[in-house]
Amino acid sequence: MSIDHANLSRLDLNLLVAFDALLTERSVTRAASRVGLGQSAMSHNLARLRTLFGDELLTRGADGMRPTPRALALADPVRVTLAQIQSAVLQREAFDPATADRVFRIGLADSIEVAVIPGLMERLQHQAPGVSLRLRSTNRINILEDLDSGNLDLGIGVFDHGQTHHKRRQLYTDSFLCLFNPEQLQLTPPISLEDYLRWPHVLTSIAHDAHGAVDEALAKRKLRRSIVMTTPGFLAVPFVVRRARVITTMPSRLARYFSETFGLATSPVPIPLPSFTISLLWHASFDNDPGHVWLRQTVAGLAAEDNLEL
Repeated sequence: MSIDHANLSRLDLNLLVAFDALLTERSVTRAASRVGLGQSAMSHNLARLRTLFGDELLTRGADGMRPTPRALALADPVRVTLAQIQSAVLQREAFDPATADRVFRIGLADSIEVAVIPGLMERLQHQAPGVSLRLRSTNRINILEDLDSGNLDLGIGVFDHGQTHHKRRQLYTDSFLCLFNPEQLQLTPPISLEDYLRWPHVLTSIAHDAHGAVDEALAKRKLRRSIVMTTPGFLAVPFVVRRARVITTMPSRLARYFSETFGLATSPVPIPLPSFTISLLWHASFDNDPGHVWLRQTVAGLAAEDNLEL
């Protein structure tokens, strides 16, 4: 594709910087502060952007400034372009983990947090003592918005969707195991389907209904289980399982960790369940960022080491 130098020369790159700040902050005042301008200067930039694109771009609503469809369509191409310019023109220095002072914001479910973060923190303390993590709870429903808005640098989880500006790298494939207290249930693994259905269950799900992958598999056989508790997170589950006569079904890595830590038992699930893949997900604007590349490689390396140990 050839460059139309005559028309492109009329475009002020600072306007694209202002556009990205406005779309990120959804506020003229906050965008001005983000870029280092006065509010009147940012308002002037917004007026120029509206003329340039022939669109209002941001309109006032009851909950603040709302981007128009045109603005939303431009948001990611502009952000990716600015990131590429920053990387190529500013020639960002190579990332040295030993001396780096940087904060990474990672979105993940608590099940992934338990499986991945302890090893990552141990590695950071040895290799990158100045690097800090800010963890935020997220899921496959809101992860794309968090990445696109710049609220997160990286997502870790089960991601089966995305757009062209979202990059993904697979870490590992996992399956499910049952977790229970053998003293409470008087059972020894492997447990039978009859015993699996005889005892009440704890279900971890962010959905509002008490229905998960296990229930879908059981329904195909015209079977049902009794669910006595649902919770959106995994961290309280082993405490419940240790004290109550219940069974839970969870990702195998997490089940093995809880089994070792709390003296519980694991068993294969007595009904076939699909496996799932844990991946990294990030915005393309971070694709060539040296620090971001290092973080992704570090997480992927830890996941590979854990796979060898399993």
